[in-house]
Amino acid sequence: MPRTTDVVVIGAGLVGAVTALRLAQAGRRVTILDRSAPNTQGSAATAGNLHIQTIHTRRPGQDVPVDVRRLVPFQKEASRLWDELAENVGPDLGLVRCGGFMVAETDAQVAALREKHGWEAAAGIASEVVDGETARRELPLLGRTVRAATWCGLDGYAEPHLAAPAVLSAAVAAGAELHPYTRVTGIERVADTWLVSSGFESWSAPSVVNAAGPWMAEVARLAGAEVNVRPAALQMHSTTAAPGTLPYLVQHVAEGISVKQDRRDRIVIGGGWPGGSFDPERPAPVNAASITGNLAQVSRLLPALAEHPIGAAWTGPVITTSDEMPIIGELDCAPGMFVAGGTYSFTFAPVWADVLGALVCGEEPALDVTEFGPGRLTAASRADRLQGEPL
Repeated sequence: MPRTTDVVVIGAGLVGAVTALRLAQAGRRVTILDRSAPNTQGSAATAGNLHIQTIHTRRPGQDVPVDVRRLVPFQKEASRLWDELAENVGPDLGLVRCGGFMVAETDAQVAALREKHGWEAAAGIASEVVDGETARRELPLLGRTVRAATWCGLDGYAEPHLAAPAVLSAAVAAGAELHPYTRVTGIERVADTWLVSSGFESWSAPSVVNAAGPWMAEVARLAGAEVNVRPAALQMHSTTAAPGTLPYLVQHVAEGISVKQDRRDRIVIGGGWPGGSFDPERPAPVNAASITGNLAQVSRLLPALAEHPIGAAWTGPVITTSDEMPIIGELDCAPGMFVAGGTYSFTFAPVWADVLGALVCGEEPALDVTEFGPGRLTAASRADRLQGEPL
């Protein structure tokens, strides 16, 4: 007989963990299923940045730019909810608010800095535009090509190896059940509930949260839903430096790069550079061209750091959408099944958890996420299939 629960959360990465915590604290019976050991995929392999000022529009190789202006109100809410999460979970979350510079090197990029500063001010995010010399006085590591920067004291990071496990522990303490190495093999609608199976085990629940990251489409397909998302692998690099070498997060307004020094004194270099082809069963291979390209950026923007040899390079799986925007909400074709993921899910994890928690509990979310709903992607999937069918 299947075990009964109120909600099954598929995926024990950061989005799934925070969602489970939110629901467990709301009094729901929560069952978390993960295909492997928790926090060994996307959430653990990301750079872990907390982006509160506006993000760059393109990562390397990205065809469609992110419509960053639409995300600013959600970044404001993310900042508040990360603080709330830190109070809830404690120092084990690994949250560091170091502040960050977003830099520009050309006239057009400086204009973009000023424009985004206006968006941030309108949303209530405190940022400041400074010229290159002012930025270099605060951070002498910055290269001479930097002509201007925006400063945001709310930027920072959470240690990827700490964040999701700390939240999962809090969720379990609140009553959630965690089942690692439990790959979902079937999802079936039975009357007004979902029957979620893994081998010979099964759970019956009125609600299912699909927070499976790069396996989102695969999980949705088990329930008969086609969601037009695709997995990819992004690449990070690291080196070591003396403590206090880089006190801030550094990003670029127009290029995919992020650089910071974490609490283990690693210089972590990311920015969305592609790894090898995504493999659902093992880590994607490292892409040598991405190492070369990423380090070329570092040599311009933070030239002193380019002297440090690369200590490690790794890849992490993510999920991408055709419009490079998040996906969050209930599937119209599968009532009671909710999805969340996409662009900058690490930053937005507590926001999506708050939205999903409200939706599962039959409440109105604090933020309207209709524009990021899955309908725009499930409809595209149906249209694609129809175009391929013979007349």
